[in-house]
Amino acid sequence: MSLIKIDTVFNIDLQFEVAPFPKRLLAYLIDFTLLIAYLYSMKYFLYAILGLSSRDYMGLDILLISLPMLLYSLITEVVLNGQTLGKKLMNLRVISLDGGEPTLGQYLLRWVSKFFEWPFLFGYIYFMNAMLFVYIIITGILGIAVVIIIAVSPKNQRLGDMAAGTVVIDGKLNTGVEDTIFMQINQPDYKVTFPEVMRLSDNDINTIKTILKRGQKTNNLDISRKVESKVKSVLSIESDMAPQDFLEKLLEDYNYLATRE
Repeated sequence: MSLIKIDTVFNIDLQFEVAPFPKRLLAYLIDFTLLIAYLYSMKYFLYAILGLSSRDYMGLDILLISLPMLLYSLITEVVLNGQTLGKKLMNLRVISLDGGEPTLGQYLLRWVSKFFEWPFLFGYIYFMNAMLFVYIIITGILGIAVVIIIAVSPKNQRLGDMAAGTVVIDGKLNTGVEDTIFMQINQPDYKVTFPEVMRLSDNDINTIKTILKRGQKTNNLDISRKVESKVKSVLSIESDMAPQDFLEKLLEDYNYLATRE
């Protein structure tokens, strides 16, 4: 199984399993099938059940069908923290090459680069089955170039990943709110221990959480110690807490202070 090393902002290498091509292809086919199903069902609902005219309601067609399909991959990857529905089912996710969750700008770059999918999204204002067949052939031909680029790139990246600084990994971690920098602080009398943490960026905090979770998963406390030492040096703070407890407290302090700015 292919592995990649990612050098984080704290100069700590993390190893991730590169997403195997068959799983990436299957994830894409799942997303593609979902979009086709959405396309057919919405066209049927608008023009067969409601009896609307496609010529008279072109704007509605774009708003309810073309636009959601165009934004599908962007919205799902942002909301699901690097996963489309297909990627989620295949346990794949997009991460930044610094080890954290990609920024909105990185997601946008990945999305814009999917230019070969756009004819599909806007090509069905006037829906015909023959056009669907033609698109599948065109997509397949253009997809060959994507496959070649993924195969020859050192980190199995497509052009969008190279431009955005992201990579698709084979990850078994559950995704959700718990995988973001967000942490719910419920104590009304919560005491901040390290206010200096606000000098770190969201990306720094995200990377700390990624490293912390990775260390807990692999039972590797050494990486937590390295991050602890780096953070203490950057923020000029001292603490007698255990490395993992220190990093968890930093995350809590950051979330508490960030939600009150």
